[in-house]
Amino acid sequence: MDKGLAERVVETAGRVVASGAISTNGHGNVSIREPGSDEMYFTAGPSLRGHPLDAVVRVGLDGVLREGDLPPIQGAVVAMHTAMYADRPDVGCVIHTHSPFATAYAVAQRPIGCWIEALAMFGLPSGIPVAGYGPRGSAEAIAHIRAAVLPDHPAVLLANHGVLVFHRTPELAVLVGGIVEEAAEAGFHASALGGPVELPEEMRAAALQRAMAYAAAGTAHG
Repeated sequence: MDKGLAERVVETAGRVVASGAISTNGHGNVSIREPGSDEMYFTAGPSLRGHPLDAVVRVGLDGVLREGDLPPIQGAVVAMHTAMYADRPDVGCVIHTHSPFATAYAVAQRPIGCWIEALAMFGLPSGIPVAGYGPRGSAEAIAHIRAAVLPDHPAVLLANHGVLVFHRTPELAVLVGGIVEEAAEAGFHASALGGPVELPEEMRAAALQRAMAYAAAGTAHG
């Protein structure tokens, strides 16, 4: 086992918890693809809160456990992670949580629209779709996820279950997970004011372009 990569998985789990995009009991899982390899490192503990280093396991992208102990309840969702790595070669990290507001949309089977600027800025200009329900870890569930994921979009809601986020790096995956939860919370509260209003499509592209322009300009120094 690569201790450095296992430590990065634990650090990422801690960042998810610190972001607040997590359920009360901290349930969820994090995986990181090992660069240049056909395997991932995966959190096998029951909670991301204080996840122990010795509960990180090594799993092949074929879903076969290679090192460590993987309880059945955690093993059931391994296929969600391996499917994203198989379908998106650019993905380096996958995070699954039951973050409260986003999961509320998943339970209602309602997509999250692009009603906050950050979604457009961070690769979700069409919002977050909902993958149809399938029993935990079943081939049906995985097929629904694959069918629902939008091209180049790094997140999907899992009907009656939770949220799945996937991105190039752990840092970006944690960031997007937080933005998804922020958008869900904003939409929830806006429903009391007549409902959230999505950004016009041309403004979504403009938001992304502005963000890229500022990034290209770099840090300003006074």
